[in-house]
Amino acid sequence: MSEKLWGGRFAKGMDKLMEKFSESISYDYKLATVDIKGSIAHAKMLGKCGIIPQEDADLIISGLEGILSDYEAGKIKFNTNLEDIHMNVESILTERIGHVAGRLHTARSRNDQVATDVRLYLRFETEKIIDCIENLQKVFISLAEDNIDIIMPGFTHTQHAQPILLSHHLMAYFEMLDRDKGRFKDCMERFNYLVLGSSALAGTTFPIDRDFVSQELEFKAPTSNSIDSVSDRDFISEFLACASICMTHLSRLAEEIILWNTSEFRWINLDDSVTSGSSIMPQKKNPDAAELVRGKTGRVYGDLISILTIQKGLPQAYNRDLQEDKEPVFDAIETLSMCLDISSLMLSTATFNKEKMLKAAGESYSTATDIADYLTRGGLPFREAHRQVGELVAFCVKNNKELLDLSFSEINEICPTAKEDILNYMSVESSVNARKVFGGTAKQTVQKAIAKAKANLS
Repeated sequence: MSEKLWGGRFAKGMDKLMEKFSESISYDYKLATVDIKGSIAHAKMLGKCGIIPQEDADLIISGLEGILSDYEAGKIKFNTNLEDIHMNVESILTERIGHVAGRLHTARSRNDQVATDVRLYLRFETEKIIDCIENLQKVFISLAEDNIDIIMPGFTHTQHAQPILLSHHLMAYFEMLDRDKGRFKDCMERFNYLVLGSSALAGTTFPIDRDFVSQELEFKAPTSNSIDSVSDRDFISEFLACASICMTHLSRLAEEIILWNTSEFRWINLDDSVTSGSSIMPQKKNPDAAELVRGKTGRVYGDLISILTIQKGLPQAYNRDLQEDKEPVFDAIETLSMCLDISSLMLSTATFNKEKMLKAAGESYSTATDIADYLTRGGLPFREAHRQVGELVAFCVKNNKELLDLSFSEINEICPTAKEDILNYMSVESSVNARKVFGGTAKQTVQKAIAKAKANLS
């Protein structure tokens, strides 16, 4: 006869290779806290509903609370022969309170138990990720405030486009992170429902109170269909999609920091605490934090692809394939959280080179659009103004000049409707401050955006 808690039907034990192949305690131990809390709520309900004697429920609850306390103190060691976190907790409970522990699993299955555990765990971890996002948003706000007067080139197609404020550029990442935060909150709204009570797949014959357990564990309500409940991992897919999009934003940020840190740019100086040197080249200072964030993005993408692939061919309801859902989740949570924290550290300790950024902002004819806009305001159709300024740029290229180097007579020869005040529209400062439209890069507009962002966070 098998020694497993489910072994009554089996004539012999599981092969050692099979035990090693099928165990999950080596990683699902991370669910210990939520598993025990879920069991405490379940035991309270069993006693309340008279499904088990109240004194047995009280003894179970007391035993579980003791296990939780010991686990949090680092005094619990789990046994890989017991497969998973659920069997380990029940086994320890049996050692401590005896056969009464066998009543705990009344009216539930590991199928609804694990689905409940993962939802509880994700809810807790999602809240922590949202905190990490907000910490990084605060860093962007602080950087934007401290560097409000720095002008840099804005880019399209990785080519200089128009002058912008560095603060405006930084606040673009604030907006990306705000959408990430909204996605995680929205995702949590969808998965914050109680699965427990669905049992293996068909519900239970016992008169349980799912609403009571839902309230105890702070879920919105119980799930509506027991078959869907135990087999649904949409919420994991959605969480990993949110994590992947957030990592995309962090990777884009990392890529820019890596570029700005090159000798060719020298726009940013990263603190020694987030960089490394070379084992052979004494002069090197490498942007390791940014490079690792960029590299780890692919890892989180892989976690998303893993869970989607695991689910794609599964019939209803629970299948053991779903044991493979946890490692991608654990990995993505750990990776994303670390990347958010290291990005906060990297940026909060960085400094920017105002002079180099300003110089670059004035190169590559970045105020050409402002000149076209000036001519348009003077009555010229924009397409004609666009053509004339294009010819003006071609003249500059041919004569190795920047727009600011041109005299009024040179401009007027190509743009005959221009007046001498056109020279006031050639500087990067005037270009930036002219863009006062809501969402634009003018200083007063960016300051309003920063104030709004601070108010929203607070």
